[in-house]
Amino acid sequence: MIDKASLHFDPQRKTQILVVEDERIIAINLKESLEALGYAVPAIAATAERAIEEAVNVRPDLVLMDIRLKGDMDGIDAAEYLWNTLQVPIIYVTGHSDRSTLERAKETVPFGYILKPVKERELYVAIETALQRHEREQTLMAVLRSMGDGVIVVDTHGHIMFLNRIAELLTGWQQQDARGRELMEVFNLIHEETRQPLENRAIAAIQQDMIVYLEERVVLVAKDGTTIPVTDSVAPLTSSKGLITGAVIVFRDDSQRRLAEEHSLTLQRAQILERQMNELQRLNQLKDNQLKDDALSSISYRLQMPLTTIKMAIQTLEVVLNQQNLLNTEPKPTSNQMDRYLKILHDQYSQELTLVSDLLELQHLESEVCSLDLNLIELQDSISHLIDLFQERAQHHKQRLQTDLPSNLPLLVSDPAILSRILTELLINACKYTPPGEEITVSVQPLPITNRIQLKVTNTGIEIPADELPRIFDKFYRIPTSDRWQQGGTGLGLALVKKLVAYLGGFIWAESNSGQTCFTVELPVNPSEFSNVAR
Repeated sequence: MIDKASLHFDPQRKTQILVVEDERIIAINLKESLEALGYAVPAIAATAERAIEEAVNVRPDLVLMDIRLKGDMDGIDAAEYLWNTLQVPIIYVTGHSDRSTLERAKETVPFGYILKPVKERELYVAIETALQRHEREQTLMAVLRSMGDGVIVVDTHGHIMFLNRIAELLTGWQQQDARGRELMEVFNLIHEETRQPLENRAIAAIQQDMIVYLEERVVLVAKDGTTIPVTDSVAPLTSSKGLITGAVIVFRDDSQRRLAEEHSLTLQRAQILERQMNELQRLNQLKDNQLKDDALSSISYRLQMPLTTIKMAIQTLEVVLNQQNLLNTEPKPTSNQMDRYLKILHDQYSQELTLVSDLLELQHLESEVCSLDLNLIELQDSISHLIDLFQERAQHHKQRLQTDLPSNLPLLVSDPAILSRILTELLINACKYTPPGEEITVSVQPLPITNRIQLKVTNTGIEIPADELPRIFDKFYRIPTSDRWQQGGTGLGLALVKKLVAYLGGFIWAESNSGQTCFTVELPVNPSEFSNVAR
């Protein structure tokens, strides 16, 4: 008989222990030993099914489970069910089992093993050790439940063992429904832009034995299909012996931080626009006779409307942020709502910035404050590269984009950035107004006699009236009677191209007949040819 005093026996202890043993004599002996040690035995079960029924009724503190039981379920099946449903610690009681059975038993993460015949001292030590371990784990789970971030714990196979309340709210899954499922079924992460699923970060943390952090712009797809921007980290869990037993994922809703970040970014963009507007006014004062009053009036509405929209969107974001900071309540704005606000800001900012940037560049050219950065340019390579960038856009509009570049093109001495801008604006213009199924061609022709080259951008399927051709390079000019000009734009693209071409000492003109339109740019091959050209 065990010496209870030597083990600090507490006569008031009434820990409830369910005995599951199909051999009645052994079961009775276990019950007597447990009661002698001061534990209570509310029931004895001889089958796995009966064990589950009794556990549900009496809710024991611990279960002594025989591995081999008669019936459709064995002790391992019953132990796994009881742990997943009731979180009851299990100690296996076994005489001998084959290797595969023991491996199955290990997967259920039992709280201990006792070999038959059972000795009281070993029985007491195993029970107290299991109860202490269970108490520590329950304390840890209580801490995790109280955390303000979402917490998910998985085993080494990536199966969910625990979700705290925040994780349940964010994923839409209850712990009893999520337990045992694959992590990515419950914690479904996708990239915000590509919408492609991400790899299982828990498995990566376990395999690499290191903390893994989530990349930027990731959203969580909740159970109901809604999306929430999140940020997280995954850390491996290790036992006292240094063995990895699983991983813990800590994550949070990133919506508020994103809104604050976008709010700050929007204010910065507004400040940039304000500085550019001031610069535009300064340049206008330097050469006020270059822009007529009626031209500035015609774009004042374009400048004011996007800024008004941006201001309203900023105010909306500020209201949302203030409500969240003051109330800190659910529900938070959905990803779709955020996307709507942010899309308004991005679109309006892009529209405003394009218009102001075009005006600034035009004014810089007219005020003669730009300088040239002359370099040798291989037209074959530079034009081919630029065409590649526009292929996807042309294909999207079901247009054919091709080049006609002879192999004997001379090296051009010019400003690469300005030349690229010229061709880009002409290609944007061509892609925008060429009907689907029609063709856009970029060709280059050397003119050896004059030491110049001609670059042509031709598109079929459209034709500009002859009386409108002389005016298409005017600033802000539109052709009201032509459907070609109903596509929008700043009205500055071709005017800017004309100024850039002139700045390089060249000429540009347009021809339109027989169902096609061609823009021709003629440039000197050598900078000495245009060093004295007035600009």
